[in-house]
Amino acid sequence: MKTGKISIITPGIFSTIQDSGRFGFKKYGVPVSGAMDHYAFRMVNLILGNQQDHAVMEITMAGPVLQFSKSTRICFCGGDFDLQLNDLKVAPNEVIQIQENDIFKIGRSKQGFRGYLGISGGFQSETVLNSKSMYEGLTDEFRLSKNTSLAFNAENPSFENNYSSVRFDDRYLADKYIPAYPGPEFSKLSKFQQLKIYETEFSLAASSNRMAIQFEGNFENDLKGISSAPVIPGTVQLIPSGKLFVLGKDCQTTGGYPRVLQLSEYAFHVIAQKAPANLIQFKRLDYKN
Repeated sequence: MKTGKISIITPGIFSTIQDSGRFGFKKYGVPVSGAMDHYAFRMVNLILGNQQDHAVMEITMAGPVLQFSKSTRICFCGGDFDLQLNDLKVAPNEVIQIQENDIFKIGRSKQGFRGYLGISGGFQSETVLNSKSMYEGLTDEFRLSKNTSLAFNAENPSFENNYSSVRFDDRYLADKYIPAYPGPEFSKLSKFQQLKIYETEFSLAASSNRMAIQFEGNFENDLKGISSAPVIPGTVQLIPSGKLFVLGKDCQTTGGYPRVLQLSEYAFHVIAQKAPANLIQFKRLDYKN
């Protein structure tokens, strides 16, 4: 395989390599990881004609400056970031042709919080437990660093126009409503609390990260801890102090706090794109028999 290198001139605020996730290892306490916004992740690979689980770069809030050693094709989906190729503005959600020594800059996000840079054939970083997703303590690197490099397949496979189109629907970036099912301990809330949790606007805290999305303030409750029980990304936990948080893709595999809500798949895409101080409101979904 002919390999190209991407030099990371600056890494951005928090940039990582992610794929669809690391499955089959939860019994060992290994998080699933993977792209926070799975919709944007899938779309960037689809636009490039990649396999749906090819590794991409996940960018948080403000992105890196990258230089390519070989020609290739890239695409950017997700939040509305400022994108420049050799100091000229380029559009997201479409294939961008890269030439040798080109410099690609990903600026700050104007809407949304995370963006996804895909490349033809996916990023060729290390595979650990069947996944390229970076995770601290498991992979050699847990975020991209300045003056390091990434490998990619520079074979430049043929890219034929099949006369079909792929449209990235970015309306979810502005959606403040987060569809959520009642969780296993939802019934332990009082009737008033059950209504209030769906009627309250919550503001995202600056401490939010890939492990957990946290909210400002407290949600008054008298729930105690529970015996350690399974949790997954999108589980909403309520701790005795009243702090409410949504577990992210790097969350633990079990938890001892009441699981009051569970986000839908769409809801996780939406909340993954929310920045600190953004307001959200949970929207009730009910299970169908």
